[in-house]
Amino acid sequence: MKMWSGRFRQPLHPGFDRWQRSFDFDRRLLRYELEASGAHARALKNAGILSADELIAILQGLEQIGERAAVSTPFLDDAEAEDVHHFVEKQLAALIGDVGYKLHSGRSRNEQIATDLRLYVRAAIDHLRQEISELCGAIIDRAEQARNTPMPAYTHLQKAEPVLVAHWMLAYVEMFLRDVERLADCRKRLNACPLGSGAVAGATLPLDRALIAQSLGFDEPTANSIDATSDRDFAIEFVNALSLLAIHVSRWAEEMILFSSQEYGFVGLPEAYSTGSSAMPQKKNPDLLELMRGKSGRVVGNATALLVTMKGLPLAYNKDLQETQELLFEPADNMLQMLPLVTGFMKAVEFRYETMEQAAHTGFMNAWAGATYLVKGGVPSRLAHECIGKAVQIAVRRGCELEDLPLEELRKISPAFGDDFHDSLKLASVLAIHDVPGGTAPERVRKAIGVARNKIQSLREEVHAHA
Repeated sequence: MKMWSGRFRQPLHPGFDRWQRSFDFDRRLLRYELEASGAHARALKNAGILSADELIAILQGLEQIGERAAVSTPFLDDAEAEDVHHFVEKQLAALIGDVGYKLHSGRSRNEQIATDLRLYVRAAIDHLRQEISELCGAIIDRAEQARNTPMPAYTHLQKAEPVLVAHWMLAYVEMFLRDVERLADCRKRLNACPLGSGAVAGATLPLDRALIAQSLGFDEPTANSIDATSDRDFAIEFVNALSLLAIHVSRWAEEMILFSSQEYGFVGLPEAYSTGSSAMPQKKNPDLLELMRGKSGRVVGNATALLVTMKGLPLAYNKDLQETQELLFEPADNMLQMLPLVTGFMKAVEFRYETMEQAAHTGFMNAWAGATYLVKGGVPSRLAHECIGKAVQIAVRRGCELEDLPLEELRKISPAFGDDFHDSLKLASVLAIHDVPGGTAPERVRKAIGVARNKIQSLREEVHAHA
């Protein structure tokens, strides 16, 4: 029996009936539906709608449904259930009789799905933040292992300046920590409880909404029943946050692909996360990394599709909102599957420090350090830039590096070049002059690693508190 069949004289067209059902994908919300239904049942008891015995029967029935679903996948293969709400009502009535139908007193599926989705997103955020903390911890471990090893940093995919390998790795930690903060902000905004909102105008029974919200771990009830039953801002915000997280993963994957190529040779791909070619026996392909790029695009696509689905909907609930669920589930699934793989890859990947350091010695990456030397000697910055540019031209013609030019040749460009100029071009000196917060000077990077570790520890404690 449909939850709404009393108004209708004819059954649904079988094709339409199958097509409009959402149970195939919203049954993943069963855990949250049962939890929210238990809270609603207690509120009904407090409002005098259920007796104590009826409440006990309903709560025991809900518990049995959850237990059966946990051990029997076929239990969820219900060809008649329209959605997860209908499924629970059917199963409850089968277990405890007509008392099961009392559970729907004073509530609507509109508020139920809004509540279930908020509970789902809240749990997903907690899980994602835990996974990101593990990933950041793995990156920081590798940054510490790299010690003071240098590598080239690039702008426009051209060698720019030398940096510590650890400094490069910490750049990704910063990105992922911002993702954590965005998810935390989303969690704060979504943590209001729609139960008691009814279909659109509010519950028709005197339900204690504050108590319901508290029992489900929400901070407060939602403030407006129209907004509560039609709002999917939290889903859009969540998937937008995931799209930024996915972009950061994709950028990381792209660099790993580049750096693992023979042209760079900075990274050795771990076999556990690579595949081969069916035609070319020598190949080791970065399939994990390439799939990260590809799936990241899908996450961004989900965010766009959510926005487009919502943009023209009038208040309040519309059936279109059913289409937002898969757009929410898929990116969450993708990111929860991807992050542990990124962490595993980072733990297993080989960083070829000798190759990275060798690459940091070539390509005129000490040119700005040379200009800085002149600036410290009193040469105006723009003129110092011009002098070093001319020196680089000479070195290019001669096929040598800047530090290979003799001092007498440099003094033809400017008398400001002193006897200690070549010392300023040494790799250690070039790294050391970037001695500012956020810079790549070794001591600054060492401190940054410590700060990052503290942030990760605080994050883990916060996530544990929500568990």
